[in-house]
Amino acid sequence: MHSPENSRVVGLGQACVDYLGRVPVYPEEDQKVELLDIQQQCGGPASTAMVTLARLGVKTSFLGSVSDDPFGVKIVEGLKKENNVDFRFLKITPGYTSQFAFIAISKSGGHRTIFWHRGSVPHLKPRDIDISPFSNAEILHLDGLMVEASIEAARQAKKLGIKVVMDAGTMREGSRELAALTDVLIASEKFPQPLVGKNASPENGLHALHNLGPGVVVITMGQRGSVGWDGNNLIWQKAFPVHAVDTTGAGDVYHGAYIYGMLQGWEMRKCMRFASAASAIKCKAIGARAGIPGLKEIEALMDSFPGI
Repeated sequence: MHSPENSRVVGLGQACVDYLGRVPVYPEEDQKVELLDIQQQCGGPASTAMVTLARLGVKTSFLGSVSDDPFGVKIVEGLKKENNVDFRFLKITPGYTSQFAFIAISKSGGHRTIFWHRGSVPHLKPRDIDISPFSNAEILHLDGLMVEASIEAARQAKKLGIKVVMDAGTMREGSRELAALTDVLIASEKFPQPLVGKNASPENGLHALHNLGPGVVVITMGQRGSVGWDGNNLIWQKAFPVHAVDTTGAGDVYHGAYIYGMLQGWEMRKCMRFASAASAIKCKAIGARAGIPGLKEIEALMDSFPGI
């Protein structure tokens, strides 16, 4: 595990254990269906984004909160396997439960339905946050679940000249304040809905989110690709065609790969294309982390589809 001052990216947010089971059909309420198979892997938006970067050769650090229960032990074991992820500031509070999820994956198309529990372990608080050990960090990545701690981290990062990237999955209390401190906001389709309505166009969602403060906004749309806006340019990025077996973690990998592009100094269009290819490859394997690709695999897919 490398020293914190060597980390180029710091992630703050969720880490969890996922149980993933494939189902031939999704059952109606009060029905049952036999699982085709079941796996256990680690996941979580911010932590999986850091793992993605680590496998692309970027030194990262992860800040989160777990307990010493079997789930917490498994989370730590998963991070230990990643040479480029420093987790010495992961807060471990004994006597609670850590976050976990059960994910039902449809046999056809790899779509997933997630049942998750955030655990009883206390969230990080603003008083727990100190970004100063990461003296050479260039980017802070936040998934926004621990919103008060995320806001404090973003404020500290801004003072240190560190860019802030936000994974915006669900609009929560405090999300708008956090977005105002963000440089790059990468959102799900549903995130802007409280601002623009459920049936609004992606363009309207982009503009509404941009008005909150971020300089760059991207909305990911699954198999329909992604769309981005930087205040001047509207970029549409198609999804790369792959045989998807599980979409779990695809957004998390997209975020990590997009940040990789930022570190290279790429423009938004190139970051989006690289991230789209990385997330597509991930979908070829079950679980958030098993299918995370390396650089050569991403480049090979991009070369195979020069028109995408």
